[in-house]
Amino acid sequence: MLLLIYSSGLRVSETVNLKPEDIIRNKMLLKISHAKGNKDRYTILSEIALIALEKYWKAYRPVNWLFPGKNKTDKLSIRACQHAFELAKKRANIIKKGGIHILRHSFSTHYIEIGGGLFQLQKFLGHKQLRTTLRYVHLAEEKIIARSPLDVYAEKYSK
Repeated sequence: MLLLIYSSGLRVSETVNLKPEDIIRNKMLLKISHAKGNKDRYTILSEIALIALEKYWKAYRPVNWLFPGKNKTDKLSIRACQHAFELAKKRANIIKKGGIHILRHSFSTHYIEIGGGLFQLQKFLGHKQLRTTLRYVHLAEEKIIARSPLDVYAEKYSK
């Protein structure tokens, strides 16, 4: 669950609302239904996350909700998801303050750092305004190593 939040840039409310049919394996996407603003969107699905989801599915066979609560017909609560994050931080001896939403922020910053497109990130995150997405550029700009497109394409096609 936490791996999926980080790897796809999900909000915790979006995560607990996922259904097994929201995994679109052939396109490596996740469908986010009724996200913020009651809009549907698609976000990226990591190959590593898909492998973890396959193992999870084989072990638990979720039906209605990808992450069911104690009663298998109910979805996991947001608070239970937050609690899982707090436990994971504790087990990893992470003392830095911050809630589960830091995984979404980390996805966004890291996506920009590896050269992901700003407009694509905006779509993945479901931001209505580009200026909301632009805050991640500021966080990542010092870590980006700028290269000329000429060098990148020359390297790519010279092999």
